[in-house]
Amino acid sequence: MCWTPPSSPVDSMRMTPQRHPEQQYLDLLRDILDNGSRKELFLTDEVKQQYEDKGEDLPHIKSVFGRQLRFDLANGFPLLTTKKTFIRGIVEELLWFLKGDSNIKYLVDRNVHIWDEWAHKKYRKLAPGEGLPELGQKAFIERLKTEPADSEFVQKWGELVTIYGRMWRRWPAADGREIDQLGWCIKGLRERPFRKSYVVSAWNPDYIYDMASVGNANEVPPFCHTTYQLCVTGGNRLNLGLYQRSADVFLGVPFNIASYALLLLMVAQVTGLEAGEFVHTFGDVHMYSNHESQIREQISREPHPWPRMVLKPDIQDIDGFCSDDFTLEGYDPHPALKAPITNVGGF
Repeated sequence: MCWTPPSSPVDSMRMTPQRHPEQQYLDLLRDILDNGSRKELFLTDEVKQQYEDKGEDLPHIKSVFGRQLRFDLANGFPLLTTKKTFIRGIVEELLWFLKGDSNIKYLVDRNVHIWDEWAHKKYRKLAPGEGLPELGQKAFIERLKTEPADSEFVQKWGELVTIYGRMWRRWPAADGREIDQLGWCIKGLRERPFRKSYVVSAWNPDYIYDMASVGNANEVPPFCHTTYQLCVTGGNRLNLGLYQRSADVFLGVPFNIASYALLLLMVAQVTGLEAGEFVHTFGDVHMYSNHESQIREQISREPHPWPRMVLKPDIQDIDGFCSDDFTLEGYDPHPALKAPITNVGGF
């Protein structure tokens, strides 16, 4: 049964009157359009052939390096309003990460298809050598959905191995242990909130390209969100800082902002702290050439007031949340803007 939060009008939130905080993101879009340097993409021969078959030019990116956005959660929940953003997908993906899961079956069963392409890419590459039938992505995902979670097909082909949740909650240690980095941080924040060492890393070189051990190499790109830190200021104000080495500014970054802001709200609640700032620091932040028209449309729009995200208040365990425990209030976005996902990475 869904929980219904107490009503709280959005206009009661503290909003900086001078400038909407979403303007930071729109400024970043303009910065990349005006100042970004062109870079070619690493595309496998298979992906190149897909573009050739469609009669399309290969995409490239324009990127800048070293940028930062800051969002004070006292001003509302930073879900972009200049285009409608898929909040249900953000919630379910984050819950999947928090489970420490690395198999997309959880997402597929909930009709969230963010990671479908990466699992299908592995199947498409390896299945012929194992005598398995060719399956288009739609048929492949349907089979993952219809088979039980413990089936051999789901266990093998739904598994991404290197995914954020596994590194956050089940980091594979050299001595065979699985380390719960986030769990350790939450315990520490409850007991010694003043410490500066609450860091969660996803960057594990043993799973990345030529550095990977035998059997660990994977088609999923190296982790884009490499590390985040939880830090208390002002006695009880919990802040979260993310370093993202690579960021798709149009499709990925809106998800990333909302996902880590939601994680901050969740950790603050289970540690008894007040949610403070989400600070988003970028390495290479870029736009794809086939997203330019959508970006120009987005920067022409005026942001609407931030919505408010309400968490069911009696949840005090990070593993106790489910999708019904989140209610978004007052979200009034501009229409969605669609753009193609470019499949990059691989060997």
